[in-house]
Amino acid sequence: MKKYALFVFNGDPMCFIHVLLNALDMDAGGHEVRLVIEGAATGFLLELEKPENPLHKLWKKTLNAELVHGVCLACATKMGTVETVRQLGLTLLDEMNGHPSMAAQRKEGFELVTF
Repeated sequence: MKKYALFVFNGDPMCFIHVLLNALDMDAGGHEVRLVIEGAATGFLLELEKPENPLHKLWKKTLNAELVHGVCLACATKMGTVETVRQLGLTLLDEMNGHPSMAAQRKEGFELVTF
């Protein structure tokens, strides 16, 4: 079993779908997976919560599988989604000057994958 930390920075739906699909696929394959939402992707959370969004069901499946490790505090603040993150019960990550630390993930043995 391998450990993967998937960092998604891009808020474009065509990119975001791939991080969700890969997280679920790796999890189904028995790997330990952490999804970290960063950058512009933090602004896409509002869209993912809309039932009419084509990625909504996939997003909910990812949430239900508890694969979302957390969301960047600085970026969520900038994108206006901190309250959404809190309502979803997700962790705001800020260990590196307000942002998630890739080094901390590496220290825990996670291979980094960026989107």
